[in-house]
Amino acid sequence: MTTTTSHVPEHVPEPEGPDGGVAAARPARLIHTESTTEIPVHLLFREEPTAPPAEVKLRPAVVAHRPAPEKEDRDTRDIGVRVRASAPGVDPEIVERPARVLPGIAGVLAGVCGAAGCAATAWWAGVLPAAEALGPSAGTGGLGPAQWAAFAGAGALGLFGFGGLARGRTGRAWVLELFGRYRGTVRRTGLLWVNPLLLRRRVDVRLRHWRGEPLPAADRGGVALRVAVLVVWRVRDTARATLGVEDHEGYLRACVEAALLRVPVAAPGAGRGAVQATQDALTRLVAADAGPVGVEVCAVRPLRVEYAPEVAAAMHRRRIAALDARHRAGVIGSVVDSVEDTVSRLTMRGLIDLDDYERQVLVKDLTVAFCAGRGETGP
Repeated sequence: MTTTTSHVPEHVPEPEGPDGGVAAARPARLIHTESTTEIPVHLLFREEPTAPPAEVKLRPAVVAHRPAPEKEDRDTRDIGVRVRASAPGVDPEIVERPARVLPGIAGVLAGVCGAAGCAATAWWAGVLPAAEALGPSAGTGGLGPAQWAAFAGAGALGLFGFGGLARGRTGRAWVLELFGRYRGTVRRTGLLWVNPLLLRRRVDVRLRHWRGEPLPAADRGGVALRVAVLVVWRVRDTARATLGVEDHEGYLRACVEAALLRVPVAAPGAGRGAVQATQDALTRLVAADAGPVGVEVCAVRPLRVEYAPEVAAAMHRRRIAALDARHRAGVIGSVVDSVEDTVSRLTMRGLIDLDDYERQVLVKDLTVAFCAGRGETGP
């Protein structure tokens, strides 16, 4: 081992001997100068002057293997997806599933049977006015306990039969709950029978659009903007949209506002490519935020982009100045080309023979004349 510069004390004390005394300091110097000196390794780690060097046992090193970049990125994406899916705090057990319903004919038959049972019970109890004309089997004792029980059963059957009838419509769905517990979603159409004890919540599952008021945003330069967007969306999971959040439409508006604050919007007058990039970024961001609550976002399109009132006047002057500078640059370029072409033609055809000074004067006069003509006739 070689050392260039080191600070080692001149006297190295010896460790305690076997008799408990302390040996005198060893006056030998390990490093005599600041130049390179070879130092035996066993002298630096010696514990006993006479003891043999102890055997050193090496422990196997534990090396933490870092995953490959592709695997690490894939794991990071998977974790991000799991976190994003559980970000809104929606119960993972709330997932749309079909509810158990019966065809409408079953409810109609049950209602008719219940009505017929009520009529038969009334005839049995002799309550009907024409009971005597129906035959000697009609009762005359009034409503007793048996008649009341039969009347209650038939009435309950009729109420359940007719009360559970419902009409399913295209583009509409029902979210059913029983005592606060989700029992399924009905997307079928036609006449159906649904348990009357279930609470029904109607949900519109058609493709819908929402055009909001101008919302605050900013461009890539941080200039304040006001953007009115058109959101095309629909409810994909009725259970999450109804039970996962209090108001899925309000949640969608909040997602749009948050996306406009995070995505730089193309400034007024930007090209079609910048506008399309803004639309794609907004659509991806809003769809990722609204997806866990059962809302599918198809597109988020900026309809009107304008500067905020506090910067509108300044940006208008800046835009006019840029247009004017562009116009002046075009005019100057065309004038210079015209002057160059005129002087070149006159010289090449031998019409004039000019020295440098005369050429400069001619160029100046032609430039003034062409600029004056452009100013009068316009670009």
